[in-house]
Amino acid sequence: MDIQSILKELGVVAVNPGSSSGQKHFGQGEVIESFSPVDGKLIGKVTTTTKEEYEELINTAQTAFKSWRMMPAPQRGEIVRQFGNKLREKKDALGKLVSYEMGKSLQEGWGEVQEMIDICDFAVGLSRQLYGLTMHSERPMHRMYEQWHPMGIVGIISAFNFPVAVWSWNTALAWVCGDVCIWKPSEKAPLCGVACQNIFAEVLKENDLPEGISCLVNGNYEVGEWLSNDRRIPLVSATGSTRMGTKVGEAVARRLGKSLLELGGNNAIIITENADLDSTLVGAVFGAVGTAGQRCTSTRRLIIHESKYEEVKEKLKKAYGQLRIGDPLDTQNHVGPLIDTQAVEMYENALDQIAKEGGTMVVEGGRLDGKGYESGCYVKPCIAEVQNDYEIVCTETFAPILYLIKYRGLEEAIDMQNAVPQGLSSAIMTTNLREAERFLSAAGSDCGIANVNIGTSGAEIGGAFGGEKETGGGRESGSDAWKAYMRRQTNTINYSTELPLAQGIKFDL
Repeated sequence: MDIQSILKELGVVAVNPGSSSGQKHFGQGEVIESFSPVDGKLIGKVTTTTKEEYEELINTAQTAFKSWRMMPAPQRGEIVRQFGNKLREKKDALGKLVSYEMGKSLQEGWGEVQEMIDICDFAVGLSRQLYGLTMHSERPMHRMYEQWHPMGIVGIISAFNFPVAVWSWNTALAWVCGDVCIWKPSEKAPLCGVACQNIFAEVLKENDLPEGISCLVNGNYEVGEWLSNDRRIPLVSATGSTRMGTKVGEAVARRLGKSLLELGGNNAIIITENADLDSTLVGAVFGAVGTAGQRCTSTRRLIIHESKYEEVKEKLKKAYGQLRIGDPLDTQNHVGPLIDTQAVEMYENALDQIAKEGGTMVVEGGRLDGKGYESGCYVKPCIAEVQNDYEIVCTETFAPILYLIKYRGLEEAIDMQNAVPQGLSSAIMTTNLREAERFLSAAGSDCGIANVNIGTSGAEIGGAFGGEKETGGGRESGSDAWKAYMRRQTNTINYSTELPLAQGIKFDL
C-alpha cells in the first residue's frame, strides 16, 4: 500500500500538518510522530496546539457559532449531507488510513467510515425533526411549549480505537443542532483526525461557510484539560478509559458544564443451555478478537451454562486455532496488532495476573515476533478459565483476552453479568423466549446495550449508544441522543389582556 498516495488523496500532504481550524494550519507546539502498529513505520507528524493557538481557535469557533446557529436546521442538514457524500468518495482511502494508523482490519476500517456515512444520513433526517412539545396551560388564554436551541461549542475528545467514527457520531448531530465543534483526536491516531478535518473543510469552503464550524486541536492530556475546564464550552463529549472520563467529568462538573461520557466496557455473553451454538460461536469470536480486543464493546467474558461448557470450550479452541494474525490490510487475516508496545505490556501484565489469581489457560497467549511482526505490537488472542470475581476479570483489559465462566441457573448468570463495575454492552444466546425476556427485563442486564442472539460488539447508528455505571451514562448516535447537544427552553405566551398568575396566586395593585 502506498500510504503517501493515500495521505495526498485525503489532503494530508504536509509531513507536519499540525493543528487546524478548517483549512488554517497552526503548529508551534511539540511534534507528535505517528507510527503504524502494522509495520512500525513512521507515517507522518503533527504538531501540538499551543495555548495561544487554542485561544485563537476558541475565538474562531465562537464567531462561527453566531452565524451557524441562525441557519435553518434543514440547511445545516444539507451541509452534513454533502459531508456524507464526500465520505462516500473517500471511503476507500480513509478506511485504509484508519486500518494502517490504528491497526484494525481493513474490513473494519471501511466499516468505520461507513458508520460516518450512516450517521450523516441519520443527521440529515434529524435536521427536520428537532421537535418540541406543546402543553396546555392552566391559565386562560395562555399557551405553553418547549423548544430546543443550540448550546454553542461542543468539545470532543476521542479515543484511538475508533479514530474517526466516534467523532462523527458527535459532530453530525451537533452540527444539525446548530453547534460548532472542537475536536481533540487521540494522539495515537492524529493523521485520521487531520484527514477528516480536511474533508469537511472542503464542504465549508464550497458553501462559503466559516471554518470555525469544525476545529481540530492536537495534543496530549493537557489539551483535554483545556477543553474540560473551559467555561466557554458548555458540553464536552469524551470517549476513552474510565480513569480519563472521571477526570473529564469532575472538571466539567466543577464549572457546572455538561459532559457526555463513553467509557470502559467489560462485556459478557450469557450462553444458555438453549443456545444455538453455531451462531453463538461467530458472535463470541468476533466480539473477542475483532479490532484485536480493543473495542469498548469487545466480548471479555463468556458465562456458559454447565451443560454446554465443555462443548463451547472445545469449539472455541478449534476456532482460535484457525485465526490468522498479521497485516490487517490483508483481508485474509482475522486479527491485526495492538495499538502500540505499551498496550502489549498491559496485555502481558494481564496474563501474569490471571496466573496469579488461579486462572487456567485454555488457549495460550503471548507476544508474537519474527517476520511480519516487526512492529512488536502483535499478540496471540487467548482464552482463560476464571472465576467472575477475580480482580483482573473485573478490570477492562484492552486486548484479545477472553474469560470463560461456568454457571448453573439463569439468575446466577445475570448476577455474574452485572457484577462488574462497567455497564456498556451485554448479550444472551438462547432460543428460549422466557430466558430472553428475563434478560431484557428491569431485573435483567444492567447495561446500556442488551442483545439477544447477537454478540456484544457492532452497534447500529439508529440506536442510542452508551452504558451505565463506570461506562459513564452518556448516549451518542441515534434515537433521541440529539437532545444532549441542545438546551431546552420552556415558553409561555399570554395572549389575553390580563395577567393571571400560576397556582391561582392573587397579586393585586
